[in-house]
Amino acid sequence: MYKLMVLALFALLLPATAMATIDSGGQAFKPDKGLDLTASFGEQRTAINKALSDGETYSELQPADLRVVQDSLGRISTLLGDAQTIDQMSPDAKVELFNEQEKVNTLLVQAHKDSRMICRREKPTGSHRPTTLCLTVAERRRQREAANDFFRYNPRAEGPNNQSF
Repeated sequence: MYKLMVLALFALLLPATAMATIDSGGQAFKPDKGLDLTASFGEQRTAINKALSDGETYSELQPADLRVVQDSLGRISTLLGDAQTIDQMSPDAKVELFNEQEKVNTLLVQAHKDSRMICRREKPTGSHRPTTLCLTVAERRRQREAANDFFRYNPRAEGPNNQSF
């Protein structure tokens, strides 16, 4: 009886959550999910361009990748043309459309993940006063890799345990 009630409740809530995902307050585009061609492409393209220009959502997107995204969005617009749905397109056009969509999604989703800001309270060396240090995920990764490279290519600069500076 309990399982039946849970399944019924789940069946009732499933369409509501699907509707919320497709259209969130008039904006069909979600930066963490990428481009979805089952929704309105025009609205999504406008939302992508707005997110690209805000300097925050995709702050880690490289200029070359930005050009690739803009070119792919233009090709998607051309491929869609006057077609009302994807089903009305030829199989070759569908394949090309899918490839362009994947290219856009790969670049935008990764840039969105890398652009996430993380703040930490840290005590600088020689001070007892903590400060707040805010860096993006990509900036933290670059700092970590630079530190690893420094110790890898400078064997004399070991660490506090060996004290051979």
